[in-house]
Amino acid sequence: MLPDYHFHTIFSGDSETPVREQLNQAISLGMKSLCVTDHHDYDVDSPIDFTLDLDRYFETMIRLKEEYKNKLELRIGIELGLQTHLEEYFLNLLSTYPFDFVIGSTHFINRKDAVYPEFFQGRTEEEAYLHYFQVTLDNVKNLSTFDVAGHLDYIVRYGPNKADFYNYDTYQDLFDEILKTIIKKGKGIECNTAGYRKGINQPNPSPEIIKRYRELGGEIITIGSDAHIPEDLGADFHRAKELLRSAGFTYYTEFKERRPEFKPL
Repeated sequence: MLPDYHFHTIFSGDSETPVREQLNQAISLGMKSLCVTDHHDYDVDSPIDFTLDLDRYFETMIRLKEEYKNKLELRIGIELGLQTHLEEYFLNLLSTYPFDFVIGSTHFINRKDAVYPEFFQGRTEEEAYLHYFQVTLDNVKNLSTFDVAGHLDYIVRYGPNKADFYNYDTYQDLFDEILKTIIKKGKGIECNTAGYRKGINQPNPSPEIIKRYRELGGEIITIGSDAHIPEDLGADFHRAKELLRSAGFTYYTEFKERRPEFKPL
């Protein structure tokens, strides 16, 4: 089983799963390693507390890393909610804590959560998606405090029609700029399989975007389930593996001490 490089535990504001339950599930699935990536969305307006208690997080993960060392290699990551005004904050955070891996995701726009219906009010679905992708471009252009950009077309999970009328061609110029920026910075993307469970029958980003990333010379790609419960850990990884192969990849990426490691598919 490929290692899961995007999952959440009780340290995330939207999960109640004890860390050990995720680790035991990984072992039962046959994973040899995985990387925990709990949420840290700082300076946002949300009824859910998405800030991560980093001292307690590291204390717990280091203890579990030792406890499970003969069964599973646990790597310590984080999913940062990107906002351009937080660059200095992110730099200080990443210089303080020794993460193995950092996902940079666009969740909040103007401090508001883009998944709520209010984000779509007063405009067409296409206009809302376009706004989200423009903010994503701003984030990857102006910030370098991440290793891979998380679930690039994440917003499609939450649109009124989800992916029914969504296609890469509509936003091709914008996506190409996003992907070229990521590649130029030496960063990567992820294949996030949650879309298969979220009613869009495709990962985030879409297969067309993953293929285009490879065509443009993209090399760094991780695979993550975005699981918040053990039952979703590693979900649809067989589909992700075949998708990456069909897009021209012969390998996937793991991270240790913020450095990519390329492993054969």
